[in-house]
Formats: sequence, C-alpha cells, structure tokens
Amino acid sequence: MRRVFLTLISAVGLLLPVEGQANDYPTDAVADYVLGCMAANGQTATALRQCSCSIDVIASLLSFDDYTTAETILRMRQVQGGGERMAIFRETPFAKDAIDKLRRAQTEAEVRCFL
Repeated sequence: MRRVFLTLISAVGLLLPVEGQANDYPTDAVADYVLGCMAANGQTATALRQCSCSIDVIASLLSFDDYTTAETILRMRQVQGGGERMAIFRETPFAKDAIDKLRRAQTEAEVRCFL
C-alpha cells in the first residue's frame, strides 16, 4: 500500500510545475521578456515581480522551442510587403496553432501574475 501511495505522489509531482523548477529558457531570453514587459507595465518593483512571474508561467506551459516559434511567427507577421511568401506566417494552421498556444500561456500568466 505504501509503495502505491509513493508512486501516486511521484506521478502527481511530475504533472505539476514546481515553483522555482528549472526551465529550458536561456537567461537572455528571460531578461529580454522581463525588460519588454516592464517597459509596457512600468519600471517598478511590482512590475518586475509580475513580469518575472509571467515568464515563469509561460515557461511552465510552453517549451522554449514553442515559444521562439510563436515569437518568430508574430515578428514575421509584422513585416511589410512579402506578399504570398509571408502567407505562411498568417494563414497556415501551423502558424495559427503556434500563436494560439502562446496566447493561452500569456492569458494564464496574466491571470496568475497581474490580477
């Protein structure tokens, strides 16, 4: 019985993000996010805490590869011109799915860190 209990506890622990758990986001990407977030939300200690929390939540929900893919797609959508060549970043299910995942993670971060 004890073995089953310990196995269950271990399995649940793997499913829940642990506060302070390491993620695969490089320090410069985290710093870039926090600086941009603070620029948009004020250069205060509160904004620093909220923005740091926000990137931690996003990192717990999205791999760094998924995050950079979505960020790249968003940047490419801002490119003026390009015509049909840029349609891959606007109209494909892959691009839309990547952006949707990022938006869901951002929404969760907003709820957890800013409200």
